[in-house]
Amino acid sequence: MLRINHDNLVAMAVEGKPKPPIARNWIVNLDGSSNPGIGCAGIHYNVKIGDAVRQFVGDHVEPGVTLFAGEAMTPSNLALYTFSCVGNEARILSGEAKGARGVVTGHHDGGNHTMVDFPQDALERLSYEDRIQIRGYGQGLQLLDWPDVSVYAIDPGLLQKLGICETKKALEVPVAACIPACVMGAGLGHIDCFRGDYDIQTSDPQANRRYGLDKLLMGDIVALLDQDGTRGYCYREGAITIGVVVHADSPVAGHGPGVQILLTTPQQGLIRPVPAPRANIGRYLKIGRWRKTRA
Repeated sequence: MLRINHDNLVAMAVEGKPKPPIARNWIVNLDGSSNPGIGCAGIHYNVKIGDAVRQFVGDHVEPGVTLFAGEAMTPSNLALYTFSCVGNEARILSGEAKGARGVVTGHHDGGNHTMVDFPQDALERLSYEDRIQIRGYGQGLQLLDWPDVSVYAIDPGLLQKLGICETKKALEVPVAACIPACVMGAGLGHIDCFRGDYDIQTSDPQANRRYGLDKLLMGDIVALLDQDGTRGYCYREGAITIGVVVHADSPVAGHGPGVQILLTTPQQGLIRPVPAPRANIGRYLKIGRWRKTRA
């Protein structure tokens, strides 16, 4: 088992409400057509972790429930976005679904969106006025034996479920796909790597087939090759970043399925991706399409 600094991590409550869906004017797609931007924010009854990124008609469709706590850069929303981590427990505090528990699955859109998976019956009873509290725990996590690997925005319990194997020289991480640097797009250069996501471009049909992008599922653990997220998303030859697919595809140029980083290193060979088609946080946490229990 990985040695981590769990005794030194701060656990705190952060809180938000479901964010109403965003209705926009027509968005111009890569091929010159347009779309109304369906699927960003909202309470989604039928979009879940484990669904294919290209399954739904929409743009950046987010699975489950999207939370916010005010405008993007307000202190309350920054706290929700920053201190909630993938795998953290969420609990509904008010309304007809009060008491139901869920799991944080990722973040999107520059600080606006925190996504949570809930059981179906809780989704059916949830309203946009209900309060949801998250046990924020995970930021500041360190791998004590691997100081050159940075860890961001993951619950320590989920980290231990990823199936990571320690060898003398590297961490071997099971991944559903390896994504080359040439297809990484929107978000490159941003420095909010410890709490945000950036997109895999899906504008090239041949590349989609070659690298298996058509087969990606929301919740998949993926390796981003030659990508370093230590101090911001950037290209660095030999670097490896491990992340989770947090939202669905987009037809807009430079965009596509979003990946939130969990582990990253600039050092070549320190993280070794191991092919594992079933590597998905839904399987590890029994959420999304793998849920069997009610609220």
